Amino acid sequence: MAGMWFLGMDVGTGGTRAVLVDEAGRIVSSHSAEHAPFRTPHPGWAEQDPEDWWRASVAAIRGAIAAAPEPKEPIGGVGLTGQMHGAVLLDKDGKVLRPSLIWCDTRTQPECDWLHERIGYERLIELTCNPALPNFTLTKLLWVREHEPEIFARTAKVMCPKDYVRFRLTGTYAIDVQEASGTLLLDVTNRRWSAEVAEAAGIPMSWLPEVYESPEVCGAISADGAAATGLPVGAPVVAGAGDQGAGAVGMGILQPGSVSATIGTSGVVFAATASPIKDPKGRLHTFCHAVPGRWHVMGVTQSAGLSFRWLKETFFAGADYDSLTKAAAAVAPGSEGLEWAPYLLGERTPHLDPKVRAAFAGISTVHGGAHFVRAVLEGVAYSLQDTFTLFAELGIPVNGVRLGGGGARGPLWREIQAGVYGHAVEILTAEEGGAFGSALMAGVGAGAWKDLDAACAAGITVAQRIEPEAAAQAAYAEAYAKWRKLYPALATLY
Repeated sequence: MAGMWFLGMDVGTGGTRAVLVDEAGRIVSSHSAEHAPFRTPHPGWAEQDPEDWWRASVAAIRGAIAAAPEPKEPIGGVGLTGQMHGAVLLDKDGKVLRPSLIWCDTRTQPECDWLHERIGYERLIELTCNPALPNFTLTKLLWVREHEPEIFARTAKVMCPKDYVRFRLTGTYAIDVQEASGTLLLDVTNRRWSAEVAEAAGIPMSWLPEVYESPEVCGAISADGAAATGLPVGAPVVAGAGDQGAGAVGMGILQPGSVSATIGTSGVVFAATASPIKDPKGRLHTFCHAVPGRWHVMGVTQSAGLSFRWLKETFFAGADYDSLTKAAAAVAPGSEGLEWAPYLLGERTPHLDPKVRAAFAGISTVHGGAHFVRAVLEGVAYSLQDTFTLFAELGIPVNGVRLGGGGARGPLWREIQAGVYGHAVEILTAEEGGAFGSALMAGVGAGAWKDLDAACAAGITVAQRIEPEAAAQAAYAEAYAKWRKLYPALATLY
């Protein structure tokens, strides 16, 4: 009997990646296409052209299909993921009205303040599980209303980046519950749009696409979509998820108690939960999970991998990461009292403070270059540990931690994280990310697996498990308690 392949694609910030996965959960082929760099017409602004995402998506899909070995199997389903929170405004004919304000655009603090005043900080968290932050989609729509009223008046539909690509593939207006959680317009507890928030903010409900669960089929490849990409007409397309939700599926973070700590430019600690656990102070994001009937919480460190990159480029330009970490491995846990507060871009969790800035503290004559490298790796882990501290405060279970991104690649950062978090950490055989997670969702939607648990059991294997070393864990616990005094001191300066 002939098999079937499933296409997953990730419409990221820097580019789009497409992967083909077979019915055993193995990657068949992949291809990536870069986006034009995002534009910053003013400090704090970040915009991209949705047409460029479509161009890159077509190239990525065609490239993945071309790279697949013969004989090619039929593509039985498509899933999408991508950068979250971006605002795509379409007119009544489905035409894009202006460049998209993307996730890292921070111009909308006045709109956040207005929402908190209009709805109330606590009430907004009650309704959407989250406070207003400048990256959320709703704040971007309010900025357009305030500054470009003629564009706002012509708006008929609002979408997020990957949902615009789906619209071009299928002609349907759809969004998944996980992505919709990052718009600030979703009643996250009940997994549906919040009429109360939309009305208070002045956003017509007719603008919002229909909401689906992530593995649910919400459309099919249209004749136009097929002609552009080479995908078969009528292939089912599932709702998918935002990059964090799809990435978690790709790492098997599905059951309550499962947690991932992923270090990219920023760092994210992501925990699956059985119910929508709200932080009344809004320090954690609480979203619907890509798994039907489950939710997730996540904390974000703004400058995680960025801290190490900044250190290397600024002070160790000729060195490579491996030689730097090798030298740092010879330094004892705690970096002999040297500390790094990784606030190069302010901090999200738990401080919600865009103004605080980074610092080294405790520098003495005993410290050399290797100490600074180790202090940065430890400081990033302490910042991620702040999220685990919140989990403990809110009663969120942690049964084990899977590591992803750059922080999973080097043995030293893995050991540091195990010791700081006080949990065994696992590394996967292949961390394929959100495109892989969305391909698994497509397979579930097409009936190849009964649910995401079965899909992940097929496609994900653990390569290594690292237990925290007792002496290091004790040293880190003491150092973390001291490190936590850094933020209040820095906050008074900025």
